[in-house]
Amino acid sequence: MLFLVFGLLVFLGTHSMRINTDGLRERLIEGVGIARFKAAYSLVSLFGFAMVVYGFGVARDAPIVLWTPLPAMKHLAYFLTLVAMIFMAAVYVPRNAIKAKLHHPMVLSVKVWALAHVLANGTLAHLVLFGSLLVWSVLLFRASRARDKRNQVVYASGNMGATVLTLEIGIAMWLIFVGWAHGWLIGVQVM
Repeated sequence: MLFLVFGLLVFLGTHSMRINTDGLRERLIEGVGIARFKAAYSLVSLFGFAMVVYGFGVARDAPIVLWTPLPAMKHLAYFLTLVAMIFMAAVYVPRNAIKAKLHHPMVLSVKVWALAHVLANGTLAHLVLFGSLLVWSVLLFRASRARDKRNQVVYASGNMGATVLTLEIGIAMWLIFVGWAHGWLIGVQVM
C-alpha cells in the first residue's frame, strides 16, 4: 500500500498545480523555460504513475475487503464508464456540444470513471486509488471552472455532427475496453 500512496502523492501532486498554485506553475515555467518544465513534469508524472501501477498491483495481490458491493453496482459501473468514455472522446472531437457545455470533459471523465470504480469495488486498494482520483478530479474541476470564470473564457459552441461523432467514438471505445482491453491491460475481464 505504501508504493500506491507514494505514487498517488507524486502523480496527483504534479497534476494538482492548477488547483491552487497556478502562480507556482507560472514561476517554474519562467525560471526554467517551458521545454524543461514539460520534460521535468513528464518525468515526475511518469515516475508517479509507475509507482501507482506497481503499488496497486501489489495491494491487489493481498486485498483488504472493506465491503461487498451490491450486484447492481457492476451494472451502474458499466453505465458510468460509458459516460466517462464519451466525455473522454469529447476532449478530442472539435466543436462538440458536450465540450461546449461542460468545458472540461477530461476531468469529468476521470471523475465519473473513478466513481464507477469506487462503487463497483470494495477493497482498500480500490478505495485509495479511485477515491483519491475522485477527490482530485472534483477539486480540479471546481478550480478549472473558477479559473475560466475569472479569465472570462468563452468556449466555442458545438454542432450536431461533431456531437454524434463524439458519442459514436465514446461508445466504440467503451465496447473495446469492456469487451477486451480491460482484461488485456488490467488483467481483469469485466464482461
